[in-house]
Amino acid sequence: MTPSRRARALATAVAAISLATCTSAPAVPPFDATAESAKLLRRDAEWADLATAGKDVDRIVSYWTDDAVLMEPGQPPIEGKAAIRSFVAKSLATPGFKIHWVSQPPTFSPDGKLAYMRGADETTVPGDKGGTVTLHSQGVSIWRVDADGQWRCVVDIATEAAPPASAAKR
Repeated sequence: MTPSRRARALATAVAAISLATCTSAPAVPPFDATAESAKLLRRDAEWADLATAGKDVDRIVSYWTDDAVLMEPGQPPIEGKAAIRSFVAKSLATPGFKIHWVSQPPTFSPDGKLAYMRGADETTVPGDKGGTVTLHSQGVSIWRVDADGQWRCVVDIATEAAPPASAAKR
């Protein structure tokens, strides 16, 4: 190869490398934790309101991912949407049953694809001697952004809440 052909080949290679390194993937907007926190808290509150109303099993269950796991006190894990749907339907069909929760602001993974929220639940169930009893629990829900861009709960864990500080001192 002559020196001028080598120079042209080298110049062509440098130009090709320069073009390859200059083209980049489309810019991904930065994760806005404040906006996503508001969005997720709104979604969670809508879910809690639907559950409290207790009228639409399918809409309530739609807030969980297909592979979700639900862990309730004293029960084996409930895995998958079909099992969760059955659990929700049975719960809502129980006379006197009612549930509501309030969640705290979420904490996000660095990439903004996962979040967890602590929360407090009140569940009313039939009592041992008739009537109803209200149970208080605390929990953690783990959420992820599904392929459709919607936040859904993937793990939902509830435990019995500690007694209020005033009751613990008695």
